[in-house]
Amino acid sequence: IYGKNTNHKTSFKESDDRVLGSTMISRWSYSCAKALDEFLAFAYYREKKLPVVIVRFFNICGPGQSGRYGMVIPRFVKQALLNQPMTIYGDGKQTRSFTHVSDAISAIMKLAENRKAVGEVFNLGNSKAVSINALAGKIKKMTESRSELLYIPYERAYEKGFEDMRHRRPNVEKLEKLIGFKSTYTIDGILKDTIKFFEG
Repeated sequence: IYGKNTNHKTSFKESDDRVLGSTMISRWSYSCAKALDEFLAFAYYREKKLPVVIVRFFNICGPGQSGRYGMVIPRFVKQALLNQPMTIYGDGKQTRSFTHVSDAISAIMKLAENRKAVGEVFNLGNSKAVSINALAGKIKKMTESRSELLYIPYERAYEKGFEDMRHRRPNVEKLEKLIGFKSTYTIDGILKDTIKFFEG
């Protein structure tokens, strides 16, 4: 939703401005589609009194997630367990915040039951970020993998001119204040759960 906003020194707040990427770069259609959905949801809330609660998810993951659509943790775990090259897109210095699906479900249930959440938008995620390089290193160590790290330019992984956000970390103060949200899973806990799932 935040588009090309380069606010990486702090975390993204729900009220932060969006920075729109060029329409010639298909990557940014994702951000625009999310924004239009929010505009429509707020319109129905204001005009039709539809009880809307908007949640902005930051990399929800855990057991059962597929790597088919580019999800990095299951992709890395599967590659590591098979001792295949772990494919890192770009330079691996980009950072992301990962949230266990159990924490996400718990927060969603509490928001759904709280009338004060209606008509509001909330970031839902882990406030601690990790670089993709560090993530790959953790998974390799935890799986005792012999995998090599293979760096693939964005243009090879996606398309010519592809752009991505360097950093994506949510400010969850609003969620903490309303429902007392806290991430109960660290990145190590998330990885342990995911590895266990793939090991069967």
